[in-house]
Amino acid sequence: MKKARVLPILGNLAVLAAGLAVLFGLPAFAETYLIINSTIFAAFAILALSLALIWGYAGILCFGQAAFFGLGGYTYAITAINMGDTTVPAVLAVLLPALFAGMLGYFMFWGRISDVYLGVITLTVSLIFFRFINQTAGEQWNIGDAPLGGFNGIPATPILNWPGRPGDQLAPENIFSLAVGLLIIVYFCCKILLATRFGRIIVAIRENETRAELLGYDVRLYKLAIFMIGGAMAGLSGLLFANSVFVSPTMFSLPVSGQIIIWIIIGGLGTLIGPVIGCILMQILTNYLGTLSQVKGFGWVDPNLVLGVLLVIFVLLVPKGLTALAADGWRWLASLATRPRTAAEPAARERTSNP
Repeated sequence: MKKARVLPILGNLAVLAAGLAVLFGLPAFAETYLIINSTIFAAFAILALSLALIWGYAGILCFGQAAFFGLGGYTYAITAINMGDTTVPAVLAVLLPALFAGMLGYFMFWGRISDVYLGVITLTVSLIFFRFINQTAGEQWNIGDAPLGGFNGIPATPILNWPGRPGDQLAPENIFSLAVGLLIIVYFCCKILLATRFGRIIVAIRENETRAELLGYDVRLYKLAIFMIGGAMAGLSGLLFANSVFVSPTMFSLPVSGQIIIWIIIGGLGTLIGPVIGCILMQILTNYLGTLSQVKGFGWVDPNLVLGVLLVIFVLLVPKGLTALAADGWRWLASLATRPRTAAEPAARERTSNP
């Protein structure tokens, strides 16, 4: 088997091994607080994957991925409160963002919206959701038995229960296992999708949309399909996040939209594992900075400012992200190890050993 085929297989096996180690190893020694935080990290990693897929491989720059994230969380919370059981609401939390992405994408792609305006439109939609949910405080803003809660959100977001057993809620360890398991599944499903004919066409559209059209492909339809898949993944992320914290308008906010962009740029655009790594590292850093700002003498530390500085540094100095940097470093070390010796090296070694 050629080296070009062996390396991707080894990389996939390494990712699978790391994911399974976290899935089965972390609950064995971690406290509940760490379990819940890790569940949030896994939920955000799926959110990062959703944008990594549609931006990194389809070339669709969506600044409003938080809209589908928040829509998934609110769909789950509202329907779960009204139905009592969380099985159907969990499914709706994935389907409704996908359908909304389809509706929004139809108007954008069939309207031939360019990349810059597409980013502005998606960001605007996310901010519309944010402003609307923020002003829904009061008893008149109810959907069935579910109060929207305004800027307070819905603190009484129901926890997932075992299918068909409404009173039997999942423990934090179970939700963690579900989140990490879904992250692994979603990651490898994206890998498989990109290896199919559909995935190759998506990448071809990213590289040259006009050429893909001339080859007979309906570019709008392919972009709409991948956009809906990204919306469904973001909705799944919102569902898992809602079970770790609770839903609130901040899920639609500009900081969330901006953080997703930062995760992908730092991890590496055009990869899948890069955004996952970037997301987890940035979340760990954000949590650390949040605690550091409470220490005397470090109150000036603003996590958002630090993230902004990091974004500028990576855009200017490491534009390909951490994964490309690590890959280049590995190739450099491998080239040193396999570098052929020159004819002068043995002679020089012989002279030094026999003075």
